[in-house]
Amino acid sequence: MNENNLCQIENFACVLCRRTDDYPEKYGEKKIYQDHNLTIHYYCLLMSSGIWQRGEEKDGVYGFLIEDIKKEVNRASKLKCCICKKNGASIGCVASKCKRSYHFPCGVQKQCIFQFTGNFESFCWDHRPVQNTPSSHCTVSSQCTICLEYVEHLPTYSILGSPCCKNAWFHRDCLQVQALSAGKFFFKCPLCNNSDKFQSEMLRMGIHIPEKDASWELEENAYQELLQHYQHCDVRRCRCKQGREYNEPDSKWEIKRCQYCGSRGTHLACSSIRTWRQNWECFECRSIIYNSDDFKRPKKRSLPNSENIGITDCLLEQPSPKFSRQSPRTQKKDLLREINTLKRDVSNILRELGFQIKQKTRKLYINKDSIWNSAIKGFRKRNFNPSDTIEVQFCNGNGDADGSKHEFLSLLMKHLESSSLFEGSMSKNISFNSEALKENLYYEAGRMIAISLVHGGPPPFLFSKTLFHCLISGPENVEPTLEDVEDSNTMQIITKIKSSKNLTHLRSAIRDYFEYLSHIGCLRLVTMLSDKDVLVKDILTYHVIKRVQAPLDSFQQGLRTLGVLETMQKYPEAFYSILCHKPERLTTKILSDLFTIHKLSEAQDTRTMGFWMNYLQNVESGESVVTLEDILAFATGCRSIPPVGFQPTPSIEFLHADYPVGTKCCNRLTLPITCTYKEFQENMDFAIRNALGLEREKTYYNGC
Repeated sequence: MNENNLCQIENFACVLCRRTDDYPEKYGEKKIYQDHNLTIHYYCLLMSSGIWQRGEEKDGVYGFLIEDIKKEVNRASKLKCCICKKNGASIGCVASKCKRSYHFPCGVQKQCIFQFTGNFESFCWDHRPVQNTPSSHCTVSSQCTICLEYVEHLPTYSILGSPCCKNAWFHRDCLQVQALSAGKFFFKCPLCNNSDKFQSEMLRMGIHIPEKDASWELEENAYQELLQHYQHCDVRRCRCKQGREYNEPDSKWEIKRCQYCGSRGTHLACSSIRTWRQNWECFECRSIIYNSDDFKRPKKRSLPNSENIGITDCLLEQPSPKFSRQSPRTQKKDLLREINTLKRDVSNILRELGFQIKQKTRKLYINKDSIWNSAIKGFRKRNFNPSDTIEVQFCNGNGDADGSKHEFLSLLMKHLESSSLFEGSMSKNISFNSEALKENLYYEAGRMIAISLVHGGPPPFLFSKTLFHCLISGPENVEPTLEDVEDSNTMQIITKIKSSKNLTHLRSAIRDYFEYLSHIGCLRLVTMLSDKDVLVKDILTYHVIKRVQAPLDSFQQGLRTLGVLETMQKYPEAFYSILCHKPERLTTKILSDLFTIHKLSEAQDTRTMGFWMNYLQNVESGESVVTLEDILAFATGCRSIPPVGFQPTPSIEFLHADYPVGTKCCNRLTLPITCTYKEFQENMDFAIRNALGLEREKTYYNGC
């Protein structure tokens, strides 16, 4: 490398710290002035001890004159950095009697504090300011509300507490990135929105808050979408052949928006309204209005001449004109009855949530042998969006293969059922796993369940009644039962206290478990035998709810993905049926109705169809080594029918081949055309057993 290249590289190194790094978030903007042979980091210049802004903002480098910068460089060249032992240490600790000098990047590495306010003072690692917090907060942890990772309530250089919210803790790096993005006018406490007190403390602790507008305010056309009108027909049965998004002004296919929320719409022809002048309300807004105390029936309402359409035919329909003959009380009761009926239809609820899914696809590379870890890796990628359409590609030792989204989600929910994040043999509650809490796995579990439900996958079928009601009504409104206790030691303590026959036995039991009761905060003075019921209730509440409060909060946060938790709280009866109960057992009728038959034209196909129906009946009666669930999994990747059904619809084709083929990515089952039913049954059993890895004994071929 010649001397010219070396000089060129040196020209792009900061004249103060001698580093070539271009890291604006950490060292400030890197300014290059080739006319003056000068390159400098803004923070290195700003924090230097021997220079001041003597010019206007447009002069030199943001008010620092070029001749002053050269003088500061000359001064710093005589000072040695106490960290890297190299010359050019332009920054000194302002503490009295402290002689330490260092470069700005070295100070950041050594966790020095630089105050970007006032006199722009710097403090070394021994004299830096600290936050004063009660010692009681140092034993717990909570989520950083910026990155949602867990932080200990321990004030350190990398962890800062909010001065206005005592339970709010953040990573320093998260706060710095947010401050650079929000600027002085929008940087505030993420919890309470306090600005003055929060900014003052963050400046004291070395967070740089630039005096600029927020980055999102500077983007061109940043709020352009707010100027777009909602154009989508949301009724259950849209009659427009051009599609739900078709809008033709001044015609029956013009889209009318809800007069209250504006976020739902209908074609004029798809509802009972006939002109643009009539107002229209969506189903959600109408239910709120009808349930409000201020609801009054309109004095007049025009009646359409067309055929009446009931609320069950159209979710977002105007009330039937027949309602005008009823009293307001009867009309309200009938509407509420219809609403309650719709609330129990979980498939419709999930389909409405599915409207959020965009056409943009996101491919996940999944290893079946490590389904959990590969799913976590895919979901945590920066470019992953839960509302994107998911495509799956399985990556195993045998090479890559296009996968089924249903199979992936089914395997993921099956893993969750046996995961250490939950405890219980049948119905499960949240367990406490400190390592999983630190790694934010409870949040990921909640997010996975939400994604599976909205994207057409199966539910986990694992929630206990207590866990479900904690999610719906809040932990403070739930009373756990003995069925929720999985730990044998805790069950032994509760049983001994509950079985006490008199006050003496009760006090003896309390003495035996004094240390445990004191540790969990349930130690109480008992004066009568009935106090044991209160004590048992306190123990249950601690063990099932309070002990796992942090994991439960994280799990709830994950369930909020795509609005699932809010929808669960709105329609609890519907979600209870799929989250707290195993799916309906498959039957021959259910499975035969599920599949659509294609290419049924030849006599051979008709005969194979008969073999198929006989095979299903034999499997249901237990005369086969496989089950109906195995057949469904072979064709679709799911062992149960998802609440929203399959997309595309499962189909059956016929082929001159030895064995059946299950194409899970398109839910297609190809049946072999054979001469005898015995051959058909043997080939079906063999293929399904091998594909699913079934290891059960083949005991039904008596003498075959």
